[in-house]
Amino acid sequence: MEKKGFTELSDEELLEKRKKIKSNNIITAVLIGLFIGIAAYSAVKNGFGFFTFFPLIFIFFLVKNQTDIKGLEKEIKSRNLKF
Repeated sequence: MEKKGFTELSDEELLEKRKKIKSNNIITAVLIGLFIGIAAYSAVKNGFGFFTFFPLIFIFFLVKNQTDIKGLEKEIKSRNLKF
């Protein structure tokens, strides 16, 4: 099944997608905090090395996902939808 762009989704689909994203934001924030904590612990315990920076790679992917969320919010605002 091909993934639809935000402009191709109906109003109901956009609002449903926004609800899912709101719950995922909490999980993302917890994961980012966890990865930063692991990197800090590794740096203090073992010095700087591969395992210090390895968790930070995952943070990059989590932050990259946030650009999709901004596109969704922009589309909702352009349609003047209330949430």
